[in-house]
Amino acid sequence: MPPASRAQELAQAQHERAVGHRVQALAICQDVLAYWPDDAPARHLEVQLLAELGASQRAFELAQNLQIPLSDKEMARLQADLGAHRLRWTRAQPADPAKPFAEADQALGHIQGVVERYRTSQPRISKGASFDALIAQDKGQHYIAALDGYAALQKNKDVLPPFADAAMADALLQRRQPEQAIGLFEAGIKHVPPPYEADETDPRIGLMYAYLEAGRYRDAIALIDRTAASEPVWHKMSGSTELALNPHKAEADLNTALVREYIWLYRDAAQRLGKQLAEAPADGILWRDWGNLQRARGWPRASEDALITSAGVDPSNLSTRLGLIDSWRELNDFSRVEPTLHAVELVQPNDTEVTQVRTEWDHQRGWQFDFEHDRGKGGSPNFGDRDRETTATLMSPLLDDHWRIYGVTRLAAATLDNGDDAGDSGGPIVQRERAGLGVRTYLRGFEGYAQVLTALNNSTRGTAVEAGFRWFPSDHWTFTGEWSNVGDDDTPLRASGQAIVANATDISAEWRASELTSAKFSLNHDRFSDGNHRNGWESEFVQRVYTVPFLTVDSGIQFGKTRNTLIDGPYYSPDGARWAMLTGRLESMLHQRYEREWRQRIDIAYGPYDERQFGTSWTGSIRYGQIFQPHSGMNYGWGLSWSSQPYDGKRDSRVMLDLTMHWGE
Repeated sequence: MPPASRAQELAQAQHERAVGHRVQALAICQDVLAYWPDDAPARHLEVQLLAELGASQRAFELAQNLQIPLSDKEMARLQADLGAHRLRWTRAQPADPAKPFAEADQALGHIQGVVERYRTSQPRISKGASFDALIAQDKGQHYIAALDGYAALQKNKDVLPPFADAAMADALLQRRQPEQAIGLFEAGIKHVPPPYEADETDPRIGLMYAYLEAGRYRDAIALIDRTAASEPVWHKMSGSTELALNPHKAEADLNTALVREYIWLYRDAAQRLGKQLAEAPADGILWRDWGNLQRARGWPRASEDALITSAGVDPSNLSTRLGLIDSWRELNDFSRVEPTLHAVELVQPNDTEVTQVRTEWDHQRGWQFDFEHDRGKGGSPNFGDRDRETTATLMSPLLDDHWRIYGVTRLAAATLDNGDDAGDSGGPIVQRERAGLGVRTYLRGFEGYAQVLTALNNSTRGTAVEAGFRWFPSDHWTFTGEWSNVGDDDTPLRASGQAIVANATDISAEWRASELTSAKFSLNHDRFSDGNHRNGWESEFVQRVYTVPFLTVDSGIQFGKTRNTLIDGPYYSPDGARWAMLTGRLESMLHQRYEREWRQRIDIAYGPYDERQFGTSWTGSIRYGQIFQPHSGMNYGWGLSWSSQPYDGKRDSRVMLDLTMHWGE
């Protein structure tokens, strides 16, 4: 290239740049540099063009070796652009799955350097970079730092640019401030409306979760349904006429199922998610969420299978491992939990989902304390007239992933006549008080216990030796069995007042199709020390008949029969009795805020009761109760119930108050 044409070529390059043809301008510029590599104006123009075309890294490398350095303002802008470019790269899959935030942290380090270096000399560029720093902090899960920076901007009355709204809203959501997040999400969507690029995060999904966590579930459903309906299945690829599947459509469809799972509409969620999985059977995210849904419906083994499939498709997805941990916890497969959770924490120690699973696991494997207290009036044939029973159990932390030792105290007493207090009318009081130690074992799909309780007073007969198990070999079947040489649970307090105990055996089998349908059959055999043998059975079928968000109604039918060989004892022991009852249950969520929950439940039963030689009459019961969980690992419950039943042809009614407290899992 002749020297005389160099100026003409550079002038042409400047013209092409001015009219927006930067690629052509860069080609001309590089032709010039091929002949004159040390040409300062051409090198300077190359740096400018590369920066404008998005090749910020290469532009920065060349700028550091220019013979005539860029101006302070140009250098500041170039470095700020490089930080923004690195920040955009955080949208892609991380280069190293074990270090998912490495790119975000590198971008953050570079951007913070720009903020500090040019704070005085180029304040506008520094401030613009500070907005990028907030986004980088959110991307790297440095939520507290992001919100601290956001608060400082608000204090200085700086206006957050629209592109940063969604990032700050996400940080607020992760820090459990959904109401504040809602405003920012809505502002961000207003300023930057859809459609969004394929590699962009759709802020409408974040807004949906903010609505949910703020208790506005109707708004959440309406938003995600509108979003799914508005997104096309196909979209044009940037810079191409070819069509590609729209990831925002798939994400919105997925969340129409997840939002319904959150509000107890499991069957609806399963239908939606199952359809998506049939269309994309190799999608690891769908398999992950399908597995989590199976666990919510009571199928931990099906959940485990789906999550293993998800891990096979996408081994780097840590949420899949967290789902497996929850399934193993339900299966009592505790030995696999801690190593897997520790490995996840090494990668994402600050993730909200990770810290929540850690908290729940620490509660489950730690100390456990249960307290139950019942106080009743009526039920004279079995309980006396006024009765009370208290049980307290303290369990050790999980030992070697398979064992716990525990102490238990059981205190029961009743007035055997109608006196208002002990001795009011000179009536006798029966007391049954025991305390002892036990051991509980856990295996995959199995747990069992054995305990020994000594008598605490002279009126309590014998040392209780008791054992039991619960075996759930599949997601649909559960078998239980309990045995006691004194049978406190089956022996009426009136019998205990006569120094009568019972060798008691109870077994049951339950089939559970899903959260919608279940059936149970139980057998009991009691050999009382007065010579009476009691045999009985009971069967029950339950079907869910109504479901709306956070409310379910179940209906069922129950049959039972009992027979005693000795009918003249000092307690109710019918020669033969049978019953059939219709049952109903309503359960609803009164309030939910993360782990804080307040639920209510109503149980009713009504039907005929037939006792041999005394004919048929009606029996019924109703109970209203609530459970309040102020935080994970603690809950309190109370219930008030009334029941009525004929005993040897005479009707007797009972009112009972029950109180519970649980600390631990």
